[in-house]
Amino acid sequence: MLPDGLWSIGELAGRAGVTVKTVRYYSDRGLLPAAARSAGGHRRYGPGALDRLRTIRSLRTLDLPVADIDRVLDHEDALEDVVAGQLKELGSQLAALRWREAALRLLRDCTAEERADRLRLIGAVSTPPDTTALARYWRRVLPVRLPARQVAWITDAAVPRPPADPEPAQVLAFARLHALATTDCPVPDRRPPSPEPGAEYRPGVLYDGLGEAYELTAPALCAGREPHAGEALDCFVSAYAGAHGTRDTPAFRRSLASLLERSAHPVMDRYWQLAGELAAPGHPTLGAAHDWLRTALDGHLRLRGR
Repeated sequence: MLPDGLWSIGELAGRAGVTVKTVRYYSDRGLLPAAARSAGGHRRYGPGALDRLRTIRSLRTLDLPVADIDRVLDHEDALEDVVAGQLKELGSQLAALRWREAALRLLRDCTAEERADRLRLIGAVSTPPDTTALARYWRRVLPVRLPARQVAWITDAAVPRPPADPEPAQVLAFARLHALATTDCPVPDRRPPSPEPGAEYRPGVLYDGLGEAYELTAPALCAGREPHAGEALDCFVSAYAGAHGTRDTPAFRRSLASLLERSAHPVMDRYWQLAGELAAPGHPTLGAAHDWLRTALDGHLRLRGR
């Protein structure tokens, strides 16, 4: 230490175990300001610079950007926010790497005949994958008059979240789902026609009721129980009846079964098949719930001889 209690840049570097070049770099970036200058213009540092330099080095070993380090040095309480931001960014990077690994394994393990098609499908999906195209697909499919809150919950429930640690088959399922949602193909009309000619159709009433019916169906689906009559089916039928301004009667149930059969669409069936491959265990898709309830309705009608 110099007589005035300050350190030269070489002394500070030696005490911190770094090079003079490193100290100069941090000083030039404003992270380690000099306390004074010598008569010859050389930088001089006070004793507090050693702790500050060690803090900088510790944060740099975690790959924190210089801008974030500057925030932490000037505002100690900023460290929590900086760490949270870095963890979020690192999580995205890890998710991208896991997805990339699964995609590479998918290509490695396929036949030469399959490879070109899989490359095309995978190449159309970002890494990590983005679900924006799937959400856009549902906004096209759902009724125009549907309230925004209902569009939000349906889209949230219908768009599968890419697995954090996917298997190769799930990468392929998501890529195929993305292709289905972005290809110029006929979009199924999910605005069910009225079982009774001339009846008013209120989509908001229908989808509120369907949401409740699907929720009631989930425990049976998770438990592997066969479709059957009960509260969930009654709620399902009531949703359609209420949407069309009529009552749940045997005649309505027969017409509803016919309506659901006519309105089935291969594109939507394929969507739910692929979405099911991406669904987390214990979280059945809306499509699975809808099929369960349709089967329950058909079984109920058979038992009653239609």
